[in-house]
Amino acid sequence: MASYFAQYINGEIMSRIGKQPISVPSGVTVKVDGATVSVKGKNGELSIVARQEINVAIDGDVVNVTRKNDSRTARALHGLTRSLVNNMVVGVSEGFTKKLEIVGVGYKAIVKGEILNLTLGFSNPIDYKLPKGIKAVVDKQTLIDLSGADKQLVGQVAAEVRSFRPPEPYKGKGIKYVGEIIKRKAGKAGKATAG
Repeated sequence: MASYFAQYINGEIMSRIGKQPISVPSGVTVKVDGATVSVKGKNGELSIVARQEINVAIDGDVVNVTRKNDSRTARALHGLTRSLVNNMVVGVSEGFTKKLEIVGVGYKAIVKGEILNLTLGFSNPIDYKLPKGIKAVVDKQTLIDLSGADKQLVGQVAAEVRSFRPPEPYKGKGIKYVGEIIKRKAGKAGKATAG
């Protein structure tokens, strides 16, 4: 395990990831303009600017990410850039999803256009404006499906929505990721009074 972390820190694991070619599915176009890599598909268009240590090239329906030298920074950026480009390809073709669950009596969510309306036991409901490119679907008022092409943005929005009422450890009330295990605490027992 220690050697794995040493390899990871030195960028060897990331550069191993970086060496894997990215296959571009039909319906997705990838363009490289200088350092800017743009990916377009049915779910929209995403782009990143690759660092100067990294080279991104298109070869037919495959994208290859290579590093210009063997420096530690270049090795670490190699795998990172490959992961980012791959996430864009997956995002514009299939999309990414995060599922949230609302637990609590009277707690609910409703989607009104670009607004996610949350009733979470506060004196007023919360109106959360969904960023461009993020879609929310609510099932049975307690299951929120957040989806979009940008993996990082989907994760960020899910974290922001969860932060409005993180699950508390006693009854588990609040907003949690579907499948998230909440460490529960026992409630305080009342002291027995001497008779």
